[in-house]
Amino acid sequence: MTIRKLLSIVAILLSAAGPAAAQTYEEQMRTAAGAYERKDMATAVRIWKTWADKGEAEAQTLLGAMYWSGEGVRRDHREAAALYLRAARQGYARAQNDIGFMYGFGEGIPPHDDVEAYKWLTLAIERYTVKNQDRRDQAIKDKAVLAKRMTRAQIAEAERRVKAWKPVPEMR
Repeated sequence: MTIRKLLSIVAILLSAAGPAAAQTYEEQMRTAAGAYERKDMATAVRIWKTWADKGEAEAQTLLGAMYWSGEGVRRDHREAAALYLRAARQGYARAQNDIGFMYGFGEGIPPHDDVEAYKWLTLAIERYTVKNQDRRDQAIKDKAVLAKRMTRAQIAEAERRVKAWKPVPEMR
């Protein structure tokens, strides 16, 4: 096969793959967000699942939110928690907030654990940017509710876990 024929075949395959194949991560995330806004849940799920499987924390969190609410997928808090935890371990603030909420106020999955909830909410509060001030403010309120029902020893343990925590990037 000549190089010309090979290049022609590659060009045909790339054009058949469509524009999404050539899009960057950021472009695909914008495409998925637009699809979500238009209620095209199948497209949003497909794109976010692809990137979640590759270890992208933002995609894991957004897909987790869909499982939490049952939008575009069957409602599955176990799957939501697994996705949130994967992203939270990488240091993604929204996922830390979401898994913290699930530990402290969720519907039993993961099991109720105020110490873990406090830890994750604290980490989220530390990592939220000004752009997410509303989420940060809510996390502060949730943490205050938790603190009222925790013992001093539980809070001390949660603070110890916060200090010991280090982000762990996913292997891709």
